[in-house]
Amino acid sequence: QYGHFASADLHVHMNYGGHYHNTPDNLIEQARAEHLDAVYNLIVNKEERVPDVSQFTTQPLRKGGMLLMQGQEFHSSYWGHLGLLDLDDHFLTPDFSAYRETALSSAYPHNGVIAGLAHAQHGLVGCAHPFDEPVNPDKDLKLSNAFPADVALGNADYYELVGFSDHRSTADIWYRLLNLGFRVPAGAGTDAMTNYASLRGPVGMNRVFIAIPGETTPEKLHSGLKQGRTFVSNGPMLGLDMDGKHPGDEITLAQPTTLSYHASLRSIVPVDHFELIFNGRVIASHRLDGARTQADVSGNIEILASGWLVLRAWNDHADPKVQDIYPYASTSPVYVTVDRQPPRSPEDATYFVSWLDRVIADATARSDYNSAQEKQNTLQYLSAARTVFQTRTETDRSKALR
Repeated sequence: QYGHFASADLHVHMNYGGHYHNTPDNLIEQARAEHLDAVYNLIVNKEERVPDVSQFTTQPLRKGGMLLMQGQEFHSSYWGHLGLLDLDDHFLTPDFSAYRETALSSAYPHNGVIAGLAHAQHGLVGCAHPFDEPVNPDKDLKLSNAFPADVALGNADYYELVGFSDHRSTADIWYRLLNLGFRVPAGAGTDAMTNYASLRGPVGMNRVFIAIPGETTPEKLHSGLKQGRTFVSNGPMLGLDMDGKHPGDEITLAQPTTLSYHASLRSIVPVDHFELIFNGRVIASHRLDGARTQADVSGNIEILASGWLVLRAWNDHADPKVQDIYPYASTSPVYVTVDRQPPRSPEDATYFVSWLDRVIADATARSDYNSAQEKQNTLQYLSAARTVFQTRTETDRSKALR
């Protein structure tokens, strides 16, 4: 009813410090033990060395129906970490920037530069383990994460909605961007260090389910993720049919109307909340009875304006059967366009203008760029993104005054 899915962990590290050494064959066995179809080893620096750099290859390793792909995580705790998938030529060096008191202390290259280099290799760029708490541009002591700029300028292909972060805080930022018409699919990755430790759980604890036809191939995974034909989860399984459309699809309406939906849930743990979200707000909530581990529900919702819909399931607290901070699952959006109008949200546009004002101020104050040109390039990138949000704020206000 909802399609055929392959499951993947988009974010693991085969070797990351410690005394033990993992191998590609053994990582595949770890992934098979968790019933994954694909795993992405994101090669990354550990301080100033890159343990798995010699393992980089553009060729996937297939064993027993399991796929292992070598990708990259670009480390900049200043701008935010990036996942780089399906690079078709070479590993990007340096693998990090903005490391204070090192030879690579400059905040250049910023993430937009790295995204451009990855896209030149036909790769996908994702925001890795985004946010551990809500972002308040007016009150946060420090704010340098440039993810909104990357989205505004077309440099984000997916978003680790379920990952080594707080899922609800991460979703709040995602919802605000979706409200402004940016289409960023949901992805997921555990960020497990598979050779010596796990931050929360094993390979595949956080995974993305990608709708694909037939056999699992790197090309189908790439296409399905980019198109947003996904749901992400650390436990609950979801299915959503919205008037015959599924996540990643768009529904085009000539005028406001009522749409029918069918949604399903299967979970290894009881679920507290099973909800349909429209433009960031709960539009339908379904109470689960009995063991609260499964549901098949249908309903109708009134669509008055353009926007997006996702199905989500989550719990208020942790469950010992799920090694993550709490059970959480969500589909990627089904998009809705009414009367050819884009989604509008002046409040969210203003929020990101304030966010980027903070980032620009912090980036301007840095004194460790290698040259004036590096600083100028960085500030131009951030300012261009701020203009995107500012323009949407002004457009929304002018529409409201008509």
